[in-house]
Amino acid sequence: MAHTHMPGPEEVDCLIRNAELRDAIEPYLDEAIFEIDFRTLPTEAENRFLESMLAWEQAPLVPIARWFEPTLALQPGCTLDDDQIRDRLWQTIERLYSKRIVLDFTDHLSDRELYSLIRRDILPSQVKRVDLPDNYFHWDCSASDGEDPTIWLMFYASDEEREQWSLEEGREPPSRQVPAHPRALPTAPV
Repeated sequence: MAHTHMPGPEEVDCLIRNAELRDAIEPYLDEAIFEIDFRTLPTEAENRFLESMLAWEQAPLVPIARWFEPTLALQPGCTLDDDQIRDRLWQTIERLYSKRIVLDFTDHLSDRELYSLIRRDILPSQVKRVDLPDNYFHWDCSASDGEDPTIWLMFYASDEEREQWSLEEGREPPSRQVPAHPRALPTAPV
């Protein structure tokens, strides 16, 4: 005698939620979605993925400074001494992290330079504010210096990444350097 699987209430709820999410995401779909083989994902995992996709599509584009109440504003660094810069920088880093904003690759910047980068580049940047508990926005501070696009190669790239860059660019990467300002910044949970 063959046994038929009778789904439990939680499984039925999961399947209903899946249908709701698929309907809601339909207007936003493009060919990229078809690169994912949903047949290999458990329905619960597919639902989490679709929820995050839908949250991204519906998220408002807002300057990072306005993610805070009141709006996060930093006074010009030139009006602060080094101790004030350090204190305000760490307060700002903690506030950014409270909104799940993580600063990556900062060790090549002095406290004053990082403070200025946050004030000048990060806070005014318009970013989709995806409000999901496991969603972190990463700001690559090595890419923020428009004068030198190879900062990441000099300070942060692995040997393999440097070799791959060299093969793609047909030239040697810049010489490796040790970052002058190591920091233990908050990171996104793994």
